[in-house]
Amino acid sequence: MQVLVVSALAILIAVAPPPSRPQSSPHSAPMEVLDGKPYVMATVNGKGPFRFILDTGTGGDAIVTSELAGLLDLPEAGKAHLNDPSGQGGQPAHLRLIDTLSVAGVEFHAIKAIEHQLLNAEGPCDGVLGFTLFKRVLLTLDYPHSRIILADGQLETDGDRRVHAFRMPDGVPIADLTIGTVHIGALLDSGGAGLSLPERLTPQLRFSAEPTVFARGESLSSRFSIKAGRLATDVRLGDITFDQPWVEINPAFPLANFGSVPMQHFEITFDQQNLLVRIDGPRKHVNLSVTPSPMRLINQPPEKPSDRALVPIG
Repeated sequence: MQVLVVSALAILIAVAPPPSRPQSSPHSAPMEVLDGKPYVMATVNGKGPFRFILDTGTGGDAIVTSELAGLLDLPEAGKAHLNDPSGQGGQPAHLRLIDTLSVAGVEFHAIKAIEHQLLNAEGPCDGVLGFTLFKRVLLTLDYPHSRIILADGQLETDGDRRVHAFRMPDGVPIADLTIGTVHIGALLDSGGAGLSLPERLTPQLRFSAEPTVFARGESLSSRFSIKAGRLATDVRLGDITFDQPWVEINPAFPLANFGSVPMQHFEITFDQQNLLVRIDGPRKHVNLSVTPSPMRLINQPPEKPSDRALVPIG
């Protein structure tokens, strides 16, 4: 049995998935961006296309819904146990074997996908494409042009200030975030929501608008209140500065989360072989005080915060 950990909107696999080798590159395809989150179309075992969210915060190759697993009669390939970083509870899950999964014209083979139900807040969604699916190829999420690009090659630093190192525990990318003089690891999570910080960090931070409860969060194993406040200091990721942003305060997860709200300003390329990420954007200073959508967990709270709103986290 494989043991898995679920983060903000993510499933992290502690065991390396079977190898897949994409064809020659580059390849690109449309990427539908809804509330900052990227959706792509993919075929499974030659059938489809089906709609998947592309989630860099998921450390497995793929997730499929029970409906898709049944429709395609995907064979069982073992069992897994889902946990989230809060360390509370968990859920059993089945693994399903996908012979061939194709996205943007690139084929991946022998994929063990987790069978798990999804919250279809943006319409029907048949599954999730996780970060490790793209371990042998450069993955680019081009948010400004709504494209996914898959290419061979590698990133190199060579003094390029756009290129930053990340680490990859449990199959997900974690980079260093600086908040004033405070440093913390942040999950680069296209399936996440806003710029979220762990509650344990708040005594070390200065706020121009004190954190106030504005929503309820839900993970696999717990429900919790989420606060939002505006920092009195800037947040930096590499050479990019977020000017005194609104942030979410999350009591359930130990890391910061650099989610869809800040990500959608950039073209982001991941090189898993060399643990490098390139973040391209027209500006080096970004303002996150404007809410992208009232339907999602966001960076600036409504005028009258309420703890009655329920925001799905996992």
